[in-house]
Amino acid sequence: MEKFIIHGGRPLEGVVTVSGSKNSAVGIIPATVLVKGPCILDNVPEISDVFLLFEILRSFGAEVTRLEKSTYRIDCSSVTPPVVADQQAVRKMRASYYLIGALLGRFGNAKVGLPGGCDFGSRPIDQHIKGFESLGAKVTVDLENCNVIAESDGLNPASIYFDIVSVGATVNVMLASVGVPGKVTIENAAKEPHVVDIANFLNAMGADIKGAGTNVIRINGGKELKGGRYEIVPDQIEAGTYMVAAAIAGGRVEVKNVIPKHMESISAKLEEAGVGIEELDDSIIVTRLDRPERINIKTQPYPGFPTDMQPQFATMLTTAVGASVITEGVYDQRFRYAAELRKMGAKIEVDGNVCVIDGVEKLHGASVRACDLRAGVSMVLAGLAAEGVTEVSEIRHIERGYEGLVEKLRSLGAEIDKVDDGAVLSDAAECCL
Repeated sequence: MEKFIIHGGRPLEGVVTVSGSKNSAVGIIPATVLVKGPCILDNVPEISDVFLLFEILRSFGAEVTRLEKSTYRIDCSSVTPPVVADQQAVRKMRASYYLIGALLGRFGNAKVGLPGGCDFGSRPIDQHIKGFESLGAKVTVDLENCNVIAESDGLNPASIYFDIVSVGATVNVMLASVGVPGKVTIENAAKEPHVVDIANFLNAMGADIKGAGTNVIRINGGKELKGGRYEIVPDQIEAGTYMVAAAIAGGRVEVKNVIPKHMESISAKLEEAGVGIEELDDSIIVTRLDRPERINIKTQPYPGFPTDMQPQFATMLTTAVGASVITEGVYDQRFRYAAELRKMGAKIEVDGNVCVIDGVEKLHGASVRACDLRAGVSMVLAGLAAEGVTEVSEIRHIERGYEGLVEKLRSLGAEIDKVDDGAVLSDAAECCL
């Protein structure tokens, strides 16, 4: 296994460029299954989740070619049923469930292994199933063989209301609905930027989807998707992570290739904490001279504060002046990283979905682990601010979502290295990805 070694206490200075959106890419790549022609995708983040999806598509018979850095050609024209997604591959990532909607939308049937990814509490797919069944599919969760099976004799138009706002269910049902001959309406839909991006990709390929970014999405299905070229939007969470990196380590960082509109809730909370924010056309300059001020946060679906930025802000607040409160309003058990921060001297207490952080003047280096993707990168941020040396293990979680993290942080003046610690990841640990 590999790990990061970080020598902290160095302010960050310079410019960092954000990669394409991970959350968009892991929806758009499965969506290419719906397209009977070549798709050229630009601004693709070169991360392990993306490479895993490419591997799965190739196992279906698709052609995936790297044209240049961050640009890939995907042609799923030759994919024919029956298609079964490899269990070992799909259980390594949560977003593999988008293959269900894509295969169901193209072939009317899907058999996909139960998804994996970061484990932070109950994240059921009941709303996905509700949507598929509303479209006329029969869905079976085969726990014995770890599969989700969706079958139909042909999907039908429907009006679907989600009981809760779910990004995954919104995207999955949207994918399944593109091939439906008629109108499908999704109400109480998620509004996240990557939901809009996936809808825009499908429209660029020939679909007719309206309302993405609002709580009602209308799909005029049955359109043939013929292929084309599309550029994935910048990664909102990666951008936010580098903004917080500047806020916790101090210094001045320009975060480039961003859409400032997508960053509003993050920028607002940083300003509330006393961090300087300057918005330009496609970049944000973050300046921090003094310790951050205490703030309170509650995570909510977009346009509220994103749950995927909660661990990064919690890490920043460990060195804030005063006590802060974070309420997690989206997922259960997303404060498991608190124990790792305590190893570094943080004063942080968790009660259910509420976390209270009493800021300290300094963190100190320690050996910590990446519990999941966002918690893992937060350990890196903590190491940037800490006195001494921090070792972050289980970095495979971090590499699922951050392209070139070491190189980008080094370009800002951080002292961080990736080394092999000689340990071997057990099969049992791999199953928990």
